[in-house]
Amino acid sequence: MLEPYVMDLREIDATQVAAVGGKAAHLGELTRIDGVRVPAGFCVTTAAWRRTVAIDDQLDRLSRLGLADRVAIAGLSAEIRRTIEEVAVPSDLAAAVDPEVAYAVRSSATAEDMPTASFAGQQDTYLNVVGTAAVLAHIGRCWASLFTERAVTYRLRHGIDHRTVHMAVVVQEMVFAEAAGILFTADPVSGNRKVATVDAGFGLGEALVGGLVDPDVFKVRDDAITERTIAAKQRAVQAVPGGGTQVVAIDGDQPALTDAQVIRLVELGRRIEAHFGRPQDIEWCRTGDDFAIVQSRPITTLFPVPAVTDDANHVYLSVGHQQMMTDAMKPLGLSMWQLTAMAPMLEAGGRLFVDGTRMLTGATARASFLAMSARSDPLTADALRTVLDRGFIPEVADAGAVVPPSHGGKAPVEADPAIVPVLIERSQESTATLRRDIAAKTGPALFDFLLESFQEHKRVLGDPESMQAIMAGMGATWWLNDHLQEWLGEKNASDTLSLSAPGNITSEMGLALLDVADAIRPYPEAVAFLQDGGSLAELPPEPRAAVEGYLDKYGMRCAAEIDITRPRWSEQPGTLVPLILDNIELFEPGAGARRFEQGRREAEDKRRDILERLRALPDGESKADETVRVIDRLRAFIGYREYPKYNIICRYFVYKQALLAEADRLVQTGVLTDREDIFYLKFHELSEVVRSGKADEALIEQRKAGFEADRALKTPRVLTSEGETVEGSYRRDDAPAGALVGLAVSAGTVEGRARVILDMAQADLEAGDILVTAYTDPSWSPLFVAITGLVTEVGGLMTHGAVIAREYGLPAVVGVPDATRLIADGQRIRVHGSDGYIELLPD
Repeated sequence: MLEPYVMDLREIDATQVAAVGGKAAHLGELTRIDGVRVPAGFCVTTAAWRRTVAIDDQLDRLSRLGLADRVAIAGLSAEIRRTIEEVAVPSDLAAAVDPEVAYAVRSSATAEDMPTASFAGQQDTYLNVVGTAAVLAHIGRCWASLFTERAVTYRLRHGIDHRTVHMAVVVQEMVFAEAAGILFTADPVSGNRKVATVDAGFGLGEALVGGLVDPDVFKVRDDAITERTIAAKQRAVQAVPGGGTQVVAIDGDQPALTDAQVIRLVELGRRIEAHFGRPQDIEWCRTGDDFAIVQSRPITTLFPVPAVTDDANHVYLSVGHQQMMTDAMKPLGLSMWQLTAMAPMLEAGGRLFVDGTRMLTGATARASFLAMSARSDPLTADALRTVLDRGFIPEVADAGAVVPPSHGGKAPVEADPAIVPVLIERSQESTATLRRDIAAKTGPALFDFLLESFQEHKRVLGDPESMQAIMAGMGATWWLNDHLQEWLGEKNASDTLSLSAPGNITSEMGLALLDVADAIRPYPEAVAFLQDGGSLAELPPEPRAAVEGYLDKYGMRCAAEIDITRPRWSEQPGTLVPLILDNIELFEPGAGARRFEQGRREAEDKRRDILERLRALPDGESKADETVRVIDRLRAFIGYREYPKYNIICRYFVYKQALLAEADRLVQTGVLTDREDIFYLKFHELSEVVRSGKADEALIEQRKAGFEADRALKTPRVLTSEGETVEGSYRRDDAPAGALVGLAVSAGTVEGRARVILDMAQADLEAGDILVTAYTDPSWSPLFVAITGLVTEVGGLMTHGAVIAREYGLPAVVGVPDATRLIADGQRIRVHGSDGYIELLPD
């Protein structure tokens, strides 16, 4: 059966995207909604495109280009457009065109108006096209617009193969609008699903879309306008008799819509949103008091909302900001973290969230939770207050309210040096038992065993004595900072007092890589081999043994390590090569031991200085005695803060190796195509694949596309059940004008070159560099030995990056919004680690 070249819009529905493209498919669906008027018209289908356009050789050339090939993209895109525009549009399309009617001719690509990529503004639209010849010519121009440089780049950025995209064209009767604009059924800025936004202007919508005029803006919630901004009217785009459009001058300050029209338009939008099942970006036109809808597509920039089973208000807190890893996670990584976490976690947008509603309900619980948040992450605390001040979560009586424990449910433990080694030994024994017992497990028995192992995982993680030790170190940090500032005017005293604290597995990891560099340095040919891209596995025996010893202890770590699907250092040892080479270049032999000893001496000197100054105060002996106890507690326990995370990742690597072995068996039996396909299945889904011997390949491909879409989203610190994302602000006025404000987490001031690094494997450091990055989880610690300061977009007072910065004596400011965008790579900056801001210095 031959595919039609022309289809009436009323014949089209959402299942025909391949034939008519995204825009036409949505328009066809709109014609099926009661009360929605869609201008009459037809679609020139992709069958006509395939019949007419022959560019296979050029597409093959284009498919070999990447985002970095900007000049080549521009040249080849222009060449393809010329080829298409020179093709004669089939004359049999002319029969569908009424020469007496004015038309709007719009592109409708097959990769357009998708749930994960809207392609808004990527192809062309032509208004008031009159006459058969003109319509046919503009169809050709729409075809060619599939290969504008911006459209090609957009597809590359979204991983869409140019050869899979075809172009259809929508030809609709022209609406000579008195006013036109855009309706977002969810607020595109805040994400709030209950707030609609209407942009409106006089004349055709081209003026707004093209940015020629400022729109009137109305915000609507619950059938009421909550906010309005009326723009001064100076220009509008109007149709020209005989075809085309022109910009005309107008004068006035009247709104383009009455309040009643705004409310009615939003009601229409809600009906459209309900039909498509997700918030919509809708283009509308008004003639008289009547609205026509000329386009509707999903809003792809909204962060998804966690699914819940009630209609109550909820407030969700980002787990990624707590764990210093805000990237999207693959489905297996999400489900594994959910199964092993100590608190229930909800998934949205490839990220995990904790529902904090219960902690924010009772007055006492709320005050305690906000105080804890303000100390550790002021941005989160401010975001929560912003939401609560609106009455979003009603406050109730304290009876039955949940109050977060401050010390693991017990009083702070005193500094007993025997406690931490015992806790570590318990964890190591549990992991060794896991490694031994899992070895013989395969098939369904493996998944049954893992579910039991997750309970042991939680038992170890929630050990009350372990929690007590962690809180003892954290509590000592807060006590020292608060009391020594009050008594001595000393800011962040604990930063120096915690230098080279014993037993910190994460800081030891960074220093140990200096020892690996010492083992390789005496072999110049090995250094040159690595510089030329050689493998660590091919080093001479002695340096190779040093690398293997390092990987035996730390090889389960990697960037974004809470996602079990991420490649570990043991799986990709080459990740460490740039760090090792930097260590060889920047440090002398024995630097690891010297740095640790230097930190220990500085901490001891600081201790003596503080105690001497305290004893000189009234009641100084009492203050000094209490401070000694707290310093001892800090030194005994602050290093242990990093161990539970290390133990989690050790266990995760055991789980991962067993699951990948199972994946290899699935590949061998033809159930899966690739072992890493398991990363796109949740744990229970993978278990069922193993039990049944059947996998849903379509689901796996869908999950891969969904993951790529999730990667483009920005993780909100705080998210409400209405979809509003709230980031919070510092609300400070004590920083110099132009400075970037953040949270002070490690004392000192340092000036140097900013190195903006988003991928640790791409690090290229010089002496004196200051690391600027989005986040640092423990895997970044080996980088810390080579820098002089730290700036991150995400973090809190007790997150891993802050703890290690203090251990190494690096001035650090974290939680700096958009730091990697606002600070240019190579720019000179000054980091004020005691006061929490960064100055951007002139060259």
